[in-house]
Amino acid sequence: MRVIVTGASGVLGTAVYAAYKSAGHTVLGLAHLHPKGDLKQLDLTDAAATQNVFSEFKPEWVIHCAAERRPDVAEKDPEAARKLNVSVPENLAKLSKALKFKLVYISTDYVFDGTSPPYTPSSPTNPLNLYGQTKRDGELAVLGVTGSHSIVLRVPVLYGPAPKNSDSAVNILLDVVSDQSGKQYKMDHYATRYPTNVLDIADFLVRLSTLPHSRVIPPILHYSAGEPFTKYEMCLVFARILGLPHSHIIADAEPPKDGTPRPRDCQLYTRETEDLMEGYGGLGWTPFEEWWTEYLTKKQ
Repeated sequence: MRVIVTGASGVLGTAVYAAYKSAGHTVLGLAHLHPKGDLKQLDLTDAAATQNVFSEFKPEWVIHCAAERRPDVAEKDPEAARKLNVSVPENLAKLSKALKFKLVYISTDYVFDGTSPPYTPSSPTNPLNLYGQTKRDGELAVLGVTGSHSIVLRVPVLYGPAPKNSDSAVNILLDVVSDQSGKQYKMDHYATRYPTNVLDIADFLVRLSTLPHSRVIPPILHYSAGEPFTKYEMCLVFARILGLPHSHIIADAEPPKDGTPRPRDCQLYTRETEDLMEGYGGLGWTPFEEWWTEYLTKKQ
């Protein structure tokens, strides 16, 4: 199978690219700012250049991981965030129609307001911040292209192997736990998150794209691990694994009063995805502490 992975230098894209390669598929990985190894450099906002690359490669599946995923950055430059999170996927959906490939648009649990979880794929969206709005608008743009073969895959906060801990909102907490300088950190103990491993999502995507044609894939799917944590609780897990004191990390259970608004609990309901993948590996997610224990033990 011929597959294009966009954003292939990011934390999720790297995992997806590697998973398709190791499964024996012909994969083209695209990256804009950090094209490393055998990735091809491409600015997806350049529609003509994008069309040329896609027409030449002739993909059967395109996994669109490229996005502005940082809520704070999106708020500072709304136009750039909209271009990347709305205009680019809409263009890819049009190419999907013209070139007859299946497009998976990676979206987020932040399309919901977090007031009434769990959320099904058909639950009404109501994003609280600009990042969530651009991803929701990207969903509407992609699904609005009649004749495109598009799937929206919503995922929660991600973690996994990353070049720098700052590349993931979860991995960065390792730096907080490891900072034993005496500096104190207030840590969110208000919002419930469902940290999900990029390796699990990558494995799921490979299985999804090789399902038999008799399995009809719905237009919106949810993928999520099942364990709830606040960021403070994640820090406690890391402190336990690393054998470090955590008295410098102070739980903050108050609703955030400043900064980018974030929803309280956007748990994604995954039953439809489980039913779809029955007999083909199910959801297949790894428990948080189990993965980190093995990963950090190997690194030490």
